[in-house]
Amino acid sequence: MLESEPLPDAAPAPAPTEPLDAYSAAVVGAVAAVGPAVVSIYVGGAEQAARARGGAGSGVVVTPDGYLLTNEHVVQKVSEARVTFIDGRSVPAVVTGRDPATDLAVLRAQAGALPYAQLAASQSLRPGQLVVAVGNPYGFESTVSAGVVSALGRSLRSRHGRLIEGVVQHSAALNPGNSGGPLTDASGRVAGINTAIIAVAQGIGFAIPAATAQWVLSEILTQGRVRRAWLGVAARDRPLDLRLVRALGLDVARAVEILSREAQGPAADADLRAGDLIVSVNGQSVDGIDALHRALGRVAPGTALQLSIVRRTQLTTVSLTAREPP
Repeated sequence: MLESEPLPDAAPAPAPTEPLDAYSAAVVGAVAAVGPAVVSIYVGGAEQAARARGGAGSGVVVTPDGYLLTNEHVVQKVSEARVTFIDGRSVPAVVTGRDPATDLAVLRAQAGALPYAQLAASQSLRPGQLVVAVGNPYGFESTVSAGVVSALGRSLRSRHGRLIEGVVQHSAALNPGNSGGPLTDASGRVAGINTAIIAVAQGIGFAIPAATAQWVLSEILTQGRVRRAWLGVAARDRPLDLRLVRALGLDVARAVEILSREAQGPAADADLRAGDLIVSVNGQSVDGIDALHRALGRVAPGTALQLSIVRRTQLTTVSLTAREPP
């Protein structure tokens, strides 16, 4: 019986400790830091969750007691969901609060001893900086993509019409299902919550900045909701006649025209009328609805406001106290 010839030696497997290049090491480190805290969110039934099909989004746990951030549009029609972690654990979660104006929502996973990620200061980001997105695109859990910060201070229009400001534009690849997942810096700190892409473009993604996410989280956990100052008016942008601008010494060419007012709102209490043109709030120029929202976003409900308005051809000041919307 002939002896069989020995098989040729297989090529040695690469050593698992082989050093990575600096870029790879940064991405791997970021994923190792944030990955355990990233969840897939399923808003359908148990069967859908098992198949990782429709209704899936992403989120990230940001507190030791299981509170997590995601996009409001991921959970807009539900009060409960199910979240799955990278280690396979699947636990129920309840929607604690939502803020359609920033497309953010807060959930609480119903489990203890959960991994969580740190929120970064958005001011630390710079254009060109490495960022990493982790999420659940098309049901493919814990998918990683990397890119750079393309620009800071972008603005996006929420589904409810309010302008979201300070948005981070980046080039990490996003797809449906990434919504609500984290955008991290090289240290694995959450620099933003991914929210949108431009469907016909490549390499253009957007994330709600961590500072906004931190504010929404704090409002929901401490107040049970996001509080915003409210005037109780329906309004629109209105160009001003240049002759009126010069005659009254205004520094804006557009104003906010009041179309109607709520019967029990602050505007009605102060006798603001349809046709009045708001040109400033507390001395800050207002040249449209977005500027008015911006000014109101800087004050808490219950704050006394001084509104400069043009009524017919006269400039006057109206005092009122902003309230929360009913």
